[in-house]
Amino acid sequence: MSQSTPHKKLNELEATAICGNDISSSCLYVSALAIAHAGQYAWVALLVVGAVLFLFRRIYGEVVGALPLNGGAYNVLLNTTSKRNAAVAACLTILSYMATAVISASEAMHYLHTLWHGLPIILATILLLGFFLLLTILGISESAVVAVGIFVLHLFSLTLLVGVTGWYLFTHGLDTLVANWHVPLKGSLSSALFLGFSAAMLGISGFESSANFVEEQARGVFQKTLRNMWVVVTVFNPLLAFLAIAALPLVEVGEHTETLLSHLGNRTGGPWLATLISVDAVAVLSGAVLTSFVGVSGLMKRMALDRILPQFFLKENKRCSNYIILITFFLLCLSVLLITNGELGPLAGVYTISFLSVMAFFALGNFLLKRKRPKLPRPVYAGLLTVALALLGVLTALYGNIRMRPDYLIVFLQYFLPTLLVVSVMLNRTGILNLVLAAAESFAKHSPRISRLTQLSIRRQLRELHRQEFVFFTKGDNVSNLNKVMAYVVENEFTNRLKIVTLLKEGETYPEALLTDIRVLDRAYEQIVVDFVTLDGHFGPELIDQLSKEWNIPKNFMFIGSPGDRFPYGISELGGVRLII
Repeated sequence: MSQSTPHKKLNELEATAICGNDISSSCLYVSALAIAHAGQYAWVALLVVGAVLFLFRRIYGEVVGALPLNGGAYNVLLNTTSKRNAAVAACLTILSYMATAVISASEAMHYLHTLWHGLPIILATILLLGFFLLLTILGISESAVVAVGIFVLHLFSLTLLVGVTGWYLFTHGLDTLVANWHVPLKGSLSSALFLGFSAAMLGISGFESSANFVEEQARGVFQKTLRNMWVVVTVFNPLLAFLAIAALPLVEVGEHTETLLSHLGNRTGGPWLATLISVDAVAVLSGAVLTSFVGVSGLMKRMALDRILPQFFLKENKRCSNYIILITFFLLCLSVLLITNGELGPLAGVYTISFLSVMAFFALGNFLLKRKRPKLPRPVYAGLLTVALALLGVLTALYGNIRMRPDYLIVFLQYFLPTLLVVSVMLNRTGILNLVLAAAESFAKHSPRISRLTQLSIRRQLRELHRQEFVFFTKGDNVSNLNKVMAYVVENEFTNRLKIVTLLKEGETYPEALLTDIRVLDRAYEQIVVDFVTLDGHFGPELIDQLSKEWNIPKNFMFIGSPGDRFPYGISELGGVRLII
């Protein structure tokens, strides 16, 4: 009898390549941005960025180690606080993905332009985004083999550029470095380092990527991806900035912001090295675009399943791709590209504000995890001082970016606020529908037929929202915990039906006090119909699968309390079951 082959998990190299292509692509443009603000001290600012990222290694390690589920900041806030707070983090993540796709596609075409000078950059950027839209609609996601190939080529190209530039400096001397070192700064040294650090934080964008596909990684791989990404950006970003300052006059850096490394390669190695860097840039930046399409599809699907986004986003084609999500994302990318006209500055500003906000939410989520889920086992622990310093670093960089270019904040808000508005409408749609229903009833005298049809439609929608059942598994929790469950459902969900399930061993009976508590809460929360169910069996992934199919209730609509150290299963094995107390 044949057995099904288990799904292969990503190993360290494959997982590092997928997220590494995203974060290491910033090496291609972050040096120019840092030099523009910190001048000859840009490499110092980039070293400080590496120090902040080192702190976030432990923060991400603790949070994702305790809650090893896809979704990043959205996931941790969903399991430690309200759905509304999680939705804000999700909106920021979507905006971060959108900026990632646009800036990566634009930068890729700028590097390709160095090889083909007649290339229309804006049109080519649109075509590249459209190409990956078609690929993802066809069901073609990241191939680990292709990702590894791109990543290895990228590391080889950067290493070769460092080696060639080092040899160039050895043979040509350090006159350019000395001259640049005496160029006066625009302001004080502290101001230059502050602004340079703020701009250089763009160099760690993509660090959150690994947390968005942790379920596809083999056991123990996630921690290694964090370490590997930190090593890549902490070594290459400061080193490349220093080499650019040593080999190129600062004025040339400003003239080649979009293609600095290609220009550096041309100066130190010749056209062949510039061509290699350009080809590498096109490949790795295109890989980052693909990562954005795949990542945002998974996140928005999760949000739609949690009823934060409209249900039509869940429509799939024959290849199981959520094509409406992908098309919507493409149109958003297209709009931000046209509004900014493909300029790196505004794109980087929107990018930086969005992903820094996501990292700030992740740090806040770590604080919440310590307070609300202290019993969850975790492989590493980030001390309170570590989390506080990391959060301070992110907030400082966020303030610095907004201070440098307040107009970038306007562009950011033009996308964040409408996205937040759509999500807010979805989260409050029962109240909105009841308001519309009341208005329709008041207009019944003027247009009775239209009013009646409107009322029927609204009542049908309300019934659809309310009839979805939720499940809470309990071992006989006290009335305080059960009250928290009821309050969570009332505040965060549209349902008026809740199953409270307790599992009994053979010959065991449920405690009478539990039934008494449930009856009290059933009367206290009149808007919720409580169904108390007792089952014989053992709680675990198999039971969850069985009940989900039998009751037609998605696993993300099933809740449990926070498990302790002796819980025999990992949270990821439960298929998306939520922790709510």
